[in-house]
Amino acid sequence: MAALNRFVRAAAGTAARRAMSAVASESGARMPASIARAGLAVPEVRRVPAERNVQWVFLGCPGVGKGTYASRLSQFLGVPHIATGDLVRKELSSAGPLAGQLEEIVNKGKLLPDEVIIDLLSKRLESGGAKGESGFILDGFPRTIRQAEILEGVMDIDLVVNLKLREEVLIEKCLGRRVCNECGKNFNVASINLKGENGRPGISMAPLPPPPQCASKLITRADDTEDVVKERLRVYHELSEPVEEFYRSRGKLLEFDLPGGIPESWPKLLQALNLVDHDEKQSAAA
Repeated sequence: MAALNRFVRAAAGTAARRAMSAVASESGARMPASIARAGLAVPEVRRVPAERNVQWVFLGCPGVGKGTYASRLSQFLGVPHIATGDLVRKELSSAGPLAGQLEEIVNKGKLLPDEVIIDLLSKRLESGGAKGESGFILDGFPRTIRQAEILEGVMDIDLVVNLKLREEVLIEKCLGRRVCNECGKNFNVASINLKGENGRPGISMAPLPPPPQCASKLITRADDTEDVVKERLRVYHELSEPVEEFYRSRGKLLEFDLPGGIPESWPKLLQALNLVDHDEKQSAAA
């Protein structure tokens, strides 16, 4: 697989770094790589075409909301949102030669082999580059130190956003997830209202109900069972938490504790990222 080989060779310092870096080479002003939550301010990202080429990664436990917030920021900043989970599900639905093997691994809550994920991501980046895409927000990759090292070898990651949420909330959220089997959009039927205890604040998250046209078409993902969710969380803590330290040591990690649902969390996340919605400011001024 040529794309995979370029990824792996680039991790060893070959000229393939230049080939893959070309995917996001149409850069305007870009955020410096030294961003961190403690002691450094996140520079403002302005919503003008020349300055949209951010290269960000979203980390966080399964069910924390990486896809939701990454997708919103993707639209806000005008850069593609690339979710490796979506790439895997697309491969599963293709009925290709790997589909059966991938389905068995996913349904057990295990991580897929690096080679599979890297190949899917490489193809996605290359196809996006061919269409003129610039920049990205990665969601679900990297999940291991090896993946982080490979990515570091081929891409200049500007910022890594680590979303955090209490584990009991994560489990409830995962068990409440629903997908429309027609349009593919995600919703959530869980109504979460936990009281504060042991110095931790309470947290409330309202359901995210579907519109009428999707209400009768909701399905539960095969991997959203309690046993699988707990196994996915165990695997995450074992393998992915070291990735947080990998980026923390490089001054790129921004840790963000979600205070509640989207209405509470979204404006505070924008504030933490020092993002300003200029359209809203102009509307307010008018």
